[in-house]
Amino acid sequence: MNAPTTRRRTVAQALVEFLAHQYTERDGRRHRLISACWGIFGHGNVAGIGQALLESGNVSPQGATPEPPGLPYLQGRNEQAMVHAAVGYARQSDRLSAQAVTTSIGPGATNLVTGAALATVNRLPVLLLPGDVFATRPADPVLQQLEVPYAGDVSVNDALRPVSRYFDRITRPEALIPAALQAMRVLADPVDTGAVTLALPQDVQAEAYDWPEEFFADRVWRVARPAPDVASLAEAVRAIRGARRPLLIAGGGVHHSEAEDALRVFAETTGIPVASTQAGKGSLRHDHPADIGGIGHTGTATADALAREADLIIGVGTRYTDFTTASATLFAAPGVRFVNLNIAPFDSHKLGATSLVADARAGLEALTLALHGHHVDEEYEAAYGVAKAEWESRVDAAYGAADASVRPSQTQVLGALDALVDDSDIVINAAGSLPGDLHKLWRARSRRQYHLEYGYSCMGYEIPAAIGVRMAAPDRPVWALVGDGTYLMNPTEIVTAVQEGVNINLVLIQNHGYASIGGLSQETGGERFGTDYRFRAKDGTYTGPPLPVDLAANAASLGMRVLRAATVGELRAALAEARGSNQPTCVYVETETADTVPGAPAAQAWWDVPVAETATRPAALAAREAYDRQTAARRRHL
Repeated sequence: MNAPTTRRRTVAQALVEFLAHQYTERDGRRHRLISACWGIFGHGNVAGIGQALLESGNVSPQGATPEPPGLPYLQGRNEQAMVHAAVGYARQSDRLSAQAVTTSIGPGATNLVTGAALATVNRLPVLLLPGDVFATRPADPVLQQLEVPYAGDVSVNDALRPVSRYFDRITRPEALIPAALQAMRVLADPVDTGAVTLALPQDVQAEAYDWPEEFFADRVWRVARPAPDVASLAEAVRAIRGARRPLLIAGGGVHHSEAEDALRVFAETTGIPVASTQAGKGSLRHDHPADIGGIGHTGTATADALAREADLIIGVGTRYTDFTTASATLFAAPGVRFVNLNIAPFDSHKLGATSLVADARAGLEALTLALHGHHVDEEYEAAYGVAKAEWESRVDAAYGAADASVRPSQTQVLGALDALVDDSDIVINAAGSLPGDLHKLWRARSRRQYHLEYGYSCMGYEIPAAIGVRMAAPDRPVWALVGDGTYLMNPTEIVTAVQEGVNINLVLIQNHGYASIGGLSQETGGERFGTDYRFRAKDGTYTGPPLPVDLAANAASLGMRVLRAATVGELRAALAEARGSNQPTCVYVETETADTVPGAPAAQAWWDVPVAETATRPAALAAREAYDRQTAARRRHL
C-alpha cells in the first residue's frame, strides 16, 4: 500500500497555498474565495506570511490567475484601513469573494479590531492573519508581548475574539488543517460570516511540516439558496392576503442574495410599496413606482408615514436596527404584525414575526408564486404614488441651486453629483451627516450603486473601502464621499490608491467639524459642545475662528490629483472632470454649514439618544422634556 503523498512546507507557506485553492460557487458561478492578501509586515509576520506571499508569486489581483494559482499581495498603510478595503471588496462581490489581511503582533494586530468589528456587525467576510507571540516561549516576554499574570496563553490578539465570528490560535502545524477548513466554512456561510481570525505565532509560521496533498486540492464551498418551508410560507401568505396596508422593508440581504429582480417582480405583482434600510437602498430603482425610499430616522416622509399606518411589515434581509425602527416608535398601528424573510433565524424571529428562514431571492420567488392574483387596493397604491411624487419635489428643492456662483450646501453637493452619474457609478459613505442626506435624497439607479456602511458607521471607512470596491468593480466609477472629520481619521490609503493605480474619486466636504454630532448635540441639550473645529475663545470654549487647515493640500501631498471648487458652478465642472480622469482625483469643496436650502428635509422619525435626566442649563432641560414625550411612544412588538 502506497503511503499518502505529502508536501513539506512551512505553516505560512501551507496556509497561503491552501487559500489560493479555495472557491465559492452559487448558481453555477465560481469565485475565488480569497482573492488577495493585504499586508503590513513586522517581526511577527515578515519571515512567515511575508516570505510565503513572496514565494507564492507577487501577482497583481487584476492580472491573469497564475497556474498553479498564487495569492496576490497588496500593500497597505494602516491595518484598520486594510480591513476596510477588504470589506468593501467583499460587499461589492456579494460576499462570494473576500480578501485576507496580515499584520505583525502588537499594535498592528490590535489595529485590526475596529475593522473586524465593522465586518462582523455588517456580516461581511474578511480573513485576518495577525502574527502572535512565540508558541514555544524561548524568551518571556518577547517584544510586544502582553503579560497577563493569571494567564500565560493570552496575547493582544485575544482582543479580536469578541469581534470575530471564528477565532483560533495555531500553536502547532497540524492544527492549521481543521482551523483553516473551519475558517473557510464561516467565510462562505451567509448566516455566520464576518471577521475570521487565525492568530499565527511567529515561530509556528516558520516551522516546516509534511502536509497531505489533499490539503492543497481545489475546494469549492457551495452557497445554497434555501427555500422557505411549506407551513411558514402558507402562514406568511395568509398574513399578506389579509393585510390592508402592507409595507415591505428591503435590507442588505436583498443585495447579498442578488434578489433585486425577484423583489421588483414581487412589488409589481402585488403593488406592495417598498422602503429600504441603508444597506438595502437601491433594491429597487429610485424611479420604480413601488420604491418609496429610505425608512426610519433617516428615511423619507413617504416611507415613514406609511410605516406608522401599516398593519403588516414584511422585512426582507433586514436586522431591524434602531434607525430602521425609529428606536421602536415607528410601527405605530394597533395590531401591526410582521413577516420576516431572512436567511438568518436570529433575524427572522425579531419583533414576534411570522418567520420565513430562507434565501431572499428564493423566498421572494416563493411568495410571488403563492400570492398569484393578489394585489393591494388601488386606492392604497394611488395614495403612496402621490406621496412619492411629493417627496421627489422636496428632493428637487434640496438639490437645486438657482445661483451657480454661490457656495453650495451639502445637499447641493449631492445634487450636483446626482445630475452627473449614471447607472454605473458607485457612491460610498459611512459616517457623519452625509448618511442621513443620502438615505433621504439619493436616487439609486442600479444594484450596488449605493454603498453605505451604517451597521458600524465607522469614520475613516470610505477611502479604503473605495479601493476595495474599485478592485471588485474595475469598470465602474467609484466615489468616496467624505467629510472633514472622517478624512482626518484615515486618509492614509490615498497613497495605496496612487501606488496601485486604483482610480477612485474622492469628494472631500469641508464643513469645519463634526456636523452630524453637532446637530445631535444641539437636539439633546449638549449645545454643540466639542463638535466644531475651531480655536479656543477667551472663555475657553471652542468657539473661535475656524482652524486654518488645508485638507486639499494634504490630499495632494499624498499623491492625489486635487480639484478645488468654491461655487456650485465650479463644483459641477470639477465633478465632471474627476469622473473623466484616469487617476485618483479629489474634489475639494467647502460647504455652507447652515441649512439655507428651501425644502431641505429634516429627520422624519425619532432616534433614541438619552438626555440628561437632571441638569441646570436650559437647553438640557428643554431637551429632556422632548425626550420624555418621545419615549412614551415606544413599544415592544411581541
